[in-house]
Amino acid sequence: MKAMILLALAAAACAPAEAPAGADPIRTCNAAALASMVGRAWSDSLRPEALRRSGARAARVIRPGDMVTMDYRGDRLNVHLNGDGRIERFDCG
Repeated sequence: MKAMILLALAAAACAPAEAPAGADPIRTCNAAALASMVGRAWSDSLRPEALRRSGARAARVIRPGDMVTMDYRGDRLNVHLNGDGRIERFDCG
């Protein structure tokens, strides 16, 4: 009987929590919405447009050879540049 209670408590702890009332919903970004920007030279002036169009909250620019963290954030846009500073691709995470 104790094992069943412990199992039920463990299962309840794994259930997804609901966001508190008034909290921002979890955002995810849409990298596909930026396909028309691929190939353009990157400048920080493009950041607001990329964030708006993708729905992301943050953006990080990744150049060849840059070290990046492996943490996943669904609300972060990754801007991958080639060696010439042109946008090679976008992804989220």
